[in-house]
Amino acid sequence: MTRWYSKMTALCAAAAMFGVLPGAAAAADAGPSTPAPKLVVLVSVDQFSTDLFQQYRSHFTGGLRRLTEGVVFPNGYQSHAATETCPGHSTLMTGDRPARTGIIANDWYSFRGPRPGKIYCAEDESKGSYKSYVPSDVHLKVPTLGERLKAADPDVRTVSVAGKDRAAIMMGGHAVDELWFWKDGQGFISYEGRTAPAAVKAVNEAALAEIAKPAKEYAEPEWCKAIDMPVAVERRDDVLTVGDGRFARQPGPKAEAQWRASPAFDAAIVDLAVRLIKDMKLGHGKSVDVLTVGASATDYIGHSYGTEGSEMCIQVANLDRTLGKLVAALDATGVDYVLALSADHGGNDIPERERLRGMPMAARVDDGLVSENLGKKVAPLGVDGAELLFGGGNGDVWVGPTVAGSWRTKVVNETLALYRADPQVAAVYTAAEVAAAPVPTGAPDAWSLLDRARASFDPDRSGDMVVFLKPRITAIPSKPATYIATHGSPWDYDRRVPILFWRKGLTGFEQPLSVETVDIMPTLASQLGFKLAPGEVDGRCLDLNGGAGDTCAATAQ
Repeated sequence: MTRWYSKMTALCAAAAMFGVLPGAAAAADAGPSTPAPKLVVLVSVDQFSTDLFQQYRSHFTGGLRRLTEGVVFPNGYQSHAATETCPGHSTLMTGDRPARTGIIANDWYSFRGPRPGKIYCAEDESKGSYKSYVPSDVHLKVPTLGERLKAADPDVRTVSVAGKDRAAIMMGGHAVDELWFWKDGQGFISYEGRTAPAAVKAVNEAALAEIAKPAKEYAEPEWCKAIDMPVAVERRDDVLTVGDGRFARQPGPKAEAQWRASPAFDAAIVDLAVRLIKDMKLGHGKSVDVLTVGASATDYIGHSYGTEGSEMCIQVANLDRTLGKLVAALDATGVDYVLALSADHGGNDIPERERLRGMPMAARVDDGLVSENLGKKVAPLGVDGAELLFGGGNGDVWVGPTVAGSWRTKVVNETLALYRADPQVAAVYTAAEVAAAPVPTGAPDAWSLLDRARASFDPDRSGDMVVFLKPRITAIPSKPATYIATHGSPWDYDRRVPILFWRKGLTGFEQPLSVETVDIMPTLASQLGFKLAPGEVDGRCLDLNGGAGDTCAATAQ
């Protein structure tokens, strides 16, 4: 933590020199004389793709409707290849791509350091094990907006609440006043040593009581019935029918997982955020306050049921209502606030349903491409008994630590040849090829696969190679054990997410051309009148004035 506060002190001094400490005038529609908002709120809806946003947009009546009345960038991009929860959340409040944040995936492998092996993105591996990890921010290499503001003005308060620890930590950063995330069997928890305020205790009591009771079916909106159709998915131990579910639940060992994969989870997350807004009187402090909220249920539902059945339709309808409660609570504060919403990544439906709906190429990844199985094909090269390959699917592949010298070269070359010969593989690059590529610029929808890989590349953490499956190839083999759908590919159904801004007095408009999620942070900073040096972050300020004015002008260098 010391190195972060030293860096932030330097940033504070630079900010003071330029006269841009929080509280400075900020640009809204009314021009640069408009006071800065007193509260900044970012909502991330896990796995909320542009496809889902556009599919159900005409039915929004709650919080999502309010946001669509503001400034809408429907084609936002998590521009990197590693479209997973941790990398995506690391971009939202830092303004940096994973190549800079250091968060290249949810997990990676390191064969040196305090605990060689698999590393979780939001843990401190010097403490605990991978399965019993200690949540931590140590892997995030850059500061968040809340950190920067807090370094410039200690009266700034930052609050981060999410259904997943990696979401709360990556959006909150290294200096957070309140940080809360869900842990099964316990409810919302934080770092060791933090005392739960009354709001957390109340929400945990209610949520755990709800999980212990039977749950009735959710009402299905009329507009969901067109896609309400059962589809069978063969799993390892059973056949799962999805597509016509309504989240009925009985008490038992699976109840908590089923609760998480339902609209009730987002309701609990937002309930906690609303209680903290009221109890902490966010927006009424001496300086600006920053609140980040990670709504996680959409992702659990997408993994468990896919994205194109009744389950997701019901979820989006309830998400809209739940976010309406958040907006009502923000309105009730009476303060000037700016609200943004985006997502950490998109998602892809189950191939079994895609094939029924005009996508005959949709399939599950062949078992032979699983890294363990691919490694067995390479094993005759002379590395007896060792596990050769780690990772895989869509993303990084690491060669094991026991492979060295000429053996290593042979293993890498043979693995590359096997990947490149497989009909399900779109591309594979070595770490050297990715490292040699220039940092991508320009419109993210025009980036090559190598550009997308480069935006996710960290020389200290990335694999020996990166492999990308072809579009519509789900990186979960046949007969999955649990989850049946996923994301993580470099394709636009996983990269494209909505980016929405709302603030009272801001005249709404829509810009359909592509922008990036790294643009959110500098845009919010501009609303606060907080300057960033040229090149300090990967993102750029988005002008939220649809006319002749420029909301970025006040903080332009």
